[in-house]
Amino acid sequence: MPAGVLPPVSHHFEDLAQQEESEKLGMWAFLVTEVMFFGALFTAYTVYRNLYPEAFMQASSHLDWKLGGLNTLVLIVSSLTMALAIRGAQTANRKVMLVNLVLTMIFGAAFLVVKYFEYSHKWHTNLIPGPSFDVAQFGEYGPQARIFFSIYFAMTGLHAFHMIVGLILMAWIYKRAAAGHFTPTRYVAIENAGLYWHFVDLVWIFLFPMLYLLGAHTGGLAGGH
Repeated sequence: MPAGVLPPVSHHFEDLAQQEESEKLGMWAFLVTEVMFFGALFTAYTVYRNLYPEAFMQASSHLDWKLGGLNTLVLIVSSLTMALAIRGAQTANRKVMLVNLVLTMIFGAAFLVVKYFEYSHKWHTNLIPGPSFDVAQFGEYGPQARIFFSIYFAMTGLHAFHMIVGLILMAWIYKRAAAGHFTPTRYVAIENAGLYWHFVDLVWIFLFPMLYLLGAHTGGLAGGH
C-alpha cells in the first residue's frame, strides 16, 4: 500500500466505527485470556510459597534485585514512551509518534539484554532447574529451592517471550506509522498495541516484588549472588 494511503475498511464490516469497535473488543478479549494464562502461574507460585515459605525466601535471595529493579524502571519508562507514541498519533504529530515507538523498542530490547545476563549468571552458578541444579547451595531447602527456580524461569521466561512478541508488534506498528496509516481519527491499531505493551509491563510489576524482593530479610537486598 502506498505511503500516506489509509488501509480500507475490511469488507465484513459495515463501516469504520464497527471495525474499530470489533478491534478493541478483540484486544480486550485477548488480554483476558492472557490474564487467565498468567493467573495459573501466579496461583502455582502462591500455593508453593505458602507450602515452603523459608525455602522460597532463601532461593529469592539468590536473585539480583538490582537487575530486577533496573528492568522494572526500563519497562515503566517504556510504558511512558508507548503512551507518548499513541498521543502523537492522536494529535497528528508524526515525529513524536515515530520517535517514541523507536524508544519503546529500544527499552524493550534493553529489558531482554538484562534478562540475558541474569539467565547467563544462573546458568554458570548451576541454578537452572534440572539434573545439574546445585541443591547444596540451599542446604535442607535444596529440593524446594528447585521448585522456586522452576517457577521463576517459567514466569520470567513466558514474560520475556511476550516481550519478544511485543517488539515484533512494535516493528509492525512502526512500519505502518511511517507509511502514514495513523491519523487523529484512525489510530486503533497503535492503541491496541499499546494495550498489549502496558499489559506485559504490568505483569512484570507484579513479578518483580514476588520473585526478587521475597528474600529481602535473608540477604537478597545485599546485592544478589
